[in-house]
Amino acid sequence: MGYLLQHIPLESSSVSASSTCKLKAKFNLSGYKNVEKKKVVVGGMFPVHNRVISSNGTLNISLGCEGFNFRAFRWTQTMLFAINEINSDDSILPLTDLGYVIYDSCFTISKAVEGTLTYLTGQDEAVPNYRCGDGPQQAALVGAGGTDLSVATARILGLYHFPQVSYYSSCSALESKFQFPTFHRTIPNDRHQSAAMAKLVLHFGWTWVGTLAADDDYGKYGIKDFRDQVEDAGVCISFAETLPKAHSPLIIQRIVKTVVESTAKIIVVFSSDVDFSPLIHELLKHNVTNRTWIASEAWITSALINQPGVSSLLGGTLGFAVKRADIPGLETYLLRLDPYNDPLTEEFWETVFNCTLSYSRALSQAQQTAQGVNDTLSRAGSGLPDGMCTGKENLAKLNNTFTDVSELRITYNVYKAVYAVANALHNLEHCEDGKGPFVGNSCANISSFEPWQLMYYVKNVRYTVPHTNEEIYFDEGEVKGYYDILNWQVNSNGDISYVKVGHYNGSADVKDMMNIMNDSIVWNSEMLQPPRSVCNENCKPGTRKGIRQGEPVCCFDCIPCADGEISNTTNARECILCGVDYWSNDAHDACVAKVIEFLAFGEPLGITLIAISVFGALLTIAVGVLFIMNFGTPLVKANDPLLTFTLLFSLVVTFLCSIVFIGQPQNWSCMTSNVALALGFSLCLSSIMGKAAVLMLRAQALKAARARAKAAAKAAKAAAEAAANCGNPDVIITNTNKNNDASISAVPEVDSLTCVHQRAMATVATLIQAIACTVWLIIIPPYPVKNMSAQKVILECGIGSVIFICCIFAYDILLALVAFIFAFIARKLEDNFSEGKSMTFSMLVFFIVWISFVPAYLSTRGKFMVAVQIFAILASSFGLLICIFLPKCYILLVKPERNKEEMLRPHIKPRDGTSTGTSASLATAATEVNASTEIGD
Repeated sequence: MGYLLQHIPLESSSVSASSTCKLKAKFNLSGYKNVEKKKVVVGGMFPVHNRVISSNGTLNISLGCEGFNFRAFRWTQTMLFAINEINSDDSILPLTDLGYVIYDSCFTISKAVEGTLTYLTGQDEAVPNYRCGDGPQQAALVGAGGTDLSVATARILGLYHFPQVSYYSSCSALESKFQFPTFHRTIPNDRHQSAAMAKLVLHFGWTWVGTLAADDDYGKYGIKDFRDQVEDAGVCISFAETLPKAHSPLIIQRIVKTVVESTAKIIVVFSSDVDFSPLIHELLKHNVTNRTWIASEAWITSALINQPGVSSLLGGTLGFAVKRADIPGLETYLLRLDPYNDPLTEEFWETVFNCTLSYSRALSQAQQTAQGVNDTLSRAGSGLPDGMCTGKENLAKLNNTFTDVSELRITYNVYKAVYAVANALHNLEHCEDGKGPFVGNSCANISSFEPWQLMYYVKNVRYTVPHTNEEIYFDEGEVKGYYDILNWQVNSNGDISYVKVGHYNGSADVKDMMNIMNDSIVWNSEMLQPPRSVCNENCKPGTRKGIRQGEPVCCFDCIPCADGEISNTTNARECILCGVDYWSNDAHDACVAKVIEFLAFGEPLGITLIAISVFGALLTIAVGVLFIMNFGTPLVKANDPLLTFTLLFSLVVTFLCSIVFIGQPQNWSCMTSNVALALGFSLCLSSIMGKAAVLMLRAQALKAARARAKAAAKAAKAAAEAAANCGNPDVIITNTNKNNDASISAVPEVDSLTCVHQRAMATVATLIQAIACTVWLIIIPPYPVKNMSAQKVILECGIGSVIFICCIFAYDILLALVAFIFAFIARKLEDNFSEGKSMTFSMLVFFIVWISFVPAYLSTRGKFMVAVQIFAILASSFGLLICIFLPKCYILLVKPERNKEEMLRPHIKPRDGTSTGTSASLATAATEVNASTEIGD
């Protein structure tokens, strides 16, 4: 966090606070402020001036501003008018009197930041991260005017979750709620406008256009979205120039030269009026005509652009304007402006009437004029020197942008933004306790609320604008994308008027989005038909000249050469195919040697995979050492420990075989990698299958024995009841269920599959795979190949025979499927140690990994294909290791008290009939057949 307070260490306790803190700068801000006796204050930011005064090498941090903007000044007065209207309206915020703090941003980022910091501080000095004073509650900021300004203010306000409602910043970059979480706007997102411009260009069949964009986010993002859409549709861009933000005659001259030399008759301009105005003046000097301009909403109705004499250049312009509205009472309010109210209004008055309200300044100017012409003061005797304003001048007689309310579009957005904040405050104020949106259904206090609380209401506000009855609501901070399509037409007086010739509605169906009345459009030429704009530029090296009959679909007659082809001359008829070991460069104007690619040991990806493989092997060995240290315990001795160590050995093989896939493919590595992988998994899966087979048979035998025991118990009970009914006094009927179950669990059982059978099963299954791999290596072994089909030479291993590799790995899948079936059947065999469940989960993980591997493997090329294969090997190996051995290691390391013979014995069967048992010890299991026979007897 940056601070404007400089901390100086204290020498002693007697040093005053003034010696430890120093204000870095005093901001020079102008605007309006009315916070006395107000409950809530609304902030505002408007570009009343066009720029800051040049510093001329001085060290002053905060400069004044120049270039008075009458249009923006009208926006400022509109906010004041709206606040006064709200304060006098009993239907909205009847118990709250709104105040305001409005600053002039001077259309400069630094001034916008100064105003934001000052407003957040609550006093005339900015102290970041502090709210100084106990003044009225701050509500939200209306502004700022311009995308760059709004970006700067939104980043600051977002830190404190402080609501912001913009009336002018339409750039699509501001739609990111991650960067600008509190930003809202009453002007449509430029994505809609860019789409509208693209549809307009396509509507008239223009395929060769030029673009001009302001050097800010508004211009860059807007023109980028436009270009993306038209270029996808086959439209070509003749030139793309950027209008400078600072005054630069050289850049303006270069842009004028580009416009004059281009054959494009259609020019799309995404810029503000302030940035576009210097280019207009220069184009008029060069008498540029016969161009049709496509205007963005930022300058289509601007009086700064629509100056006398521009009709020859801009006549016939088409553009998009935001929704227009009439605001009753606003014109009267503007005409009643008091020039003595504040310095900003005074400056406006002096600028618009070209006089001064200061007597001393007027007298000084008159004296200088008189000395220059050797004359006397014409009005000195009356006390009214020349150039002195009376303050009674009539604004209604002026033909000025400030008083022109015929095209209230951005002004209407300001009006809507103020009402959005007011309605959000109204909803906050009238929240009912117990029905609020915050924790515990609580409400916020209008006199002391947090910014994030008001943010909730601004985000969800829905209101109807007074006088227009337009319903406004924010969808992720955005409003609907509606525009009027305007045409600049020259009237009988030679002035330009804005004629509506259509509209665009971004929320409508695709076919109904744009409605244009072609016959109502007046073009900047004598032709009644729309101008025709096609391209005819030379094809550069890297492209070939396409021969087309008639009018081309795409204005570009130049077709880029395909990958692997080049052209090194202008207007080449055909592209030249590069040699086998060469590929075309990015420009497609030269052939370069292909890059040789393989997964090397020394690159980061190879090192990472090797480290993971070694770690997996070491982890497996560590598990084996742990089992050896506890070899005499019941848990390790259970279910054939030899198969357990065989399984661990096979996992070490699978972990280490993945390393063989890394490095430049050789004959031995191609054969070793695949064979080791196939044999390693065969040994692993066959060991699991052998262990799972015993568990499955034991579960089946236990289930059958319990069924027979239950039947015998029922028969004994029936016989006893029959004897009792016959009057035999020696027969006593008892509940035999519990005793039967106990007898089952107490009698040792003998598995039908012994350790020898398990080992034989694993050996035979692995031997089959070994034979298949041997045949594969003898007949058609894998071998290293060069893949020349891409722009790189990819060194990889050829599989040799598709049939063999499919059979070999299909056999591994078969083993995995059989092991899964055996383990799944035995999953409910035991309670204390669920080895059946562990094997079931391990097989599920194995299948999931390899099922996911297939599409990933097929969608990659080169070294990443090898990396995907290694990852699948490692993932499946880790899955088997963790799922099977983690529970056992947990008991050996954490719960050694459970590693006892009695803890591995089966539990007595519950009365609900569910079966329990154990798979951990062959020596302590119950034989179901003997148990059922004894119970039957």
